[in-house]
Amino acid sequence: MAHPAKRVTLWFQDEARVGQKGRLCHRWWLKGQRPPGLCDHRFDWTYIFAAAQPATGDAFALVLPEVSTEAMDLFLAEFSKTLAPDEHALMVIDGAGWHTSKSLLVPDNITLVRLPPYAPELNPVERIWLFLRERFLSLCVWPDQSTIVQACCDAWNALLAETGRIKSLCFQPWIRKVIS
Repeated sequence: MAHPAKRVTLWFQDEARVGQKGRLCHRWWLKGQRPPGLCDHRFDWTYIFAAAQPATGDAFALVLPEVSTEAMDLFLAEFSKTLAPDEHALMVIDGAGWHTSKSLLVPDNITLVRLPPYAPELNPVERIWLFLRERFLSLCVWPDQSTIVQACCDAWNALLAETGRIKSLCFQPWIRKVIS
């Protein structure tokens, strides 16, 4: 074992783009009629970088203006600071270019594990994005990027305020088998 003196924890990481183009979502409405929805034709967005530990419901996120190796470096460095001294995080990521860059700086207390290609259903953080978009980030028009950033922060904080929500979204049966 590479880290025998450490307690190994399983985390999943992903990013979501949120912006002015918005996204449609499901709404209850009158039969035969379309619900009203706002639409924006501008192109301004920001990204939520998040990691979740399904077994405990712990989560960490940063709202950043871009996806890049530098942004991922910042996310990993800040996430690393939240880990206990006796903890080593096994972080499952997808194959995005900024995850696989040779210049990516991975802290010593984190090991990155890539998901197989074309398998987003294996990353439970995708369920968090669906929840946030359905509840907080759909059918909205924001005037500028600072408002988008605030909406992302408000949505993430509302998610964290719901006790047990992250665990209920992320702790899928196959993960229970993996960690048992």
